[in-house]
Amino acid sequence: MKALVRWGATLGLVGSTLLGTVYFGNLPVLALSEQQIKEKLDSVPVYIITNNQGLPLSRPLPAPQNGQKAGGSVTGVYLSRQEAQAFINELRNSKNTDPKMQDIVKSLQVTPVPLGVIYQQLQQTKKDPNRLLFAFKPVDQEIKGALELLRQGGQQVNQFKSVPIFAVRFAPDQGYVPITLGSEKEQVVPLFFSKQDAQSLLGQVKPKFPKADIQVIDVDGVIKTLQDKNDAWLKQVVLIPSPESREYIRTLPQGKTPNPPTAPTQNNNSRPAPKPNQR
Repeated sequence: MKALVRWGATLGLVGSTLLGTVYFGNLPVLALSEQQIKEKLDSVPVYIITNNQGLPLSRPLPAPQNGQKAGGSVTGVYLSRQEAQAFINELRNSKNTDPKMQDIVKSLQVTPVPLGVIYQQLQQTKKDPNRLLFAFKPVDQEIKGALELLRQGGQQVNQFKSVPIFAVRFAPDQGYVPITLGSEKEQVVPLFFSKQDAQSLLGQVKPKFPKADIQVIDVDGVIKTLQDKNDAWLKQVVLIPSPESREYIRTLPQGKTPNPPTAPTQNNNSRPAPKPNQR
């Protein structure tokens, strides 16, 4: 969680904006390592529902059609702490007469985890047939915002099957708008989990760049780009958590690190993902 704590010191991110292109020169460029990708993702907290032993609330995957034994399980990963808590409240308010189930529901809690930890666990267990999979639960408001922007851009879409991310461009055929971050005035390329944050930056850009717009990306496309591309500007990409998550980050004590999710034992958008423009 150290990345989340560090992020807490730089929450004035949109307040100080530097407009202009970024020049990288002709330096040799290497793809980002798995650790570098994890560190970028670590800046974003996500929320899982666990019991008092730290095990995630999960369900077994259905058996495959070929008759083989089912393996693995799936748990929900919420982008909103409030929506995760609302789900727990719904379970507690449901009329379930099974005493064992009632005890399980009473022990449930919302556990924050850096997104990088989820990514790392998926990478490490991708060949394990009994692995724990993660079903992401995007914020409803952000899904609606993403669909609105896509339709405004002329796309005929009715659903968005991923976690939307919003990026501000100088123009549809130009690169992303960088901002300055922190006391050292570091120049970064922000990718927002909140449409509201992206629109705030867009409002600052529009007077000088009338064609500036917001591009809707999805988190899968961002991760794949970080894995596959050798573009230097990707090193400057910073993922900006939602206002709700930034508020949570402010409450973190220094040095507090949450435990990663543990896979329980077996006893217990259809379109291709868009990718950021190359600079």
